[in-house]
Amino acid sequence: MDAIANMIVQIKNGNNAGKASVVVPYSNFKYAIALLLEREKYVGTVVKKGKKVKKFIEIDLVYDGSAPRIRGARKISKLSRRRYYGVADIAAERRRLGTLVLSTPKGILTGKEAQKEKMGGEALLRVW
Repeated sequence: MDAIANMIVQIKNGNNAGKASVVVPYSNFKYAIALLLEREKYVGTVVKKGKKVKKFIEIDLVYDGSAPRIRGARKISKLSRRRYYGVADIAAERRRLGTLVLSTPKGILTGKEAQKEKMGGEALLRVW
């Protein structure tokens, strides 16, 4: 199964259960996505913990009153079908609800940041 999708589902389930934080297994890719979500204020602090093989990421969840900050997320690229967006495609996608998360040659960026950099990439997910 897809590790990114698992991370997003764990965050959504933690939000729906009213938890203060969730713990997900560590990878550089998941850590970069978690830092982007922190930068965009969808989650609280993101901390890498553990040593050597037993690393994990602790993600603090944020709420607006009693409602979770992340109301939904949808995976765009899947293992069976990769979706790549150019700069023009990102402009069309940005009109939709939420934040587009892309994997670009300069790292994990939002749709707005990728458009400023004038580069496309693999569309990973949309968070709202």
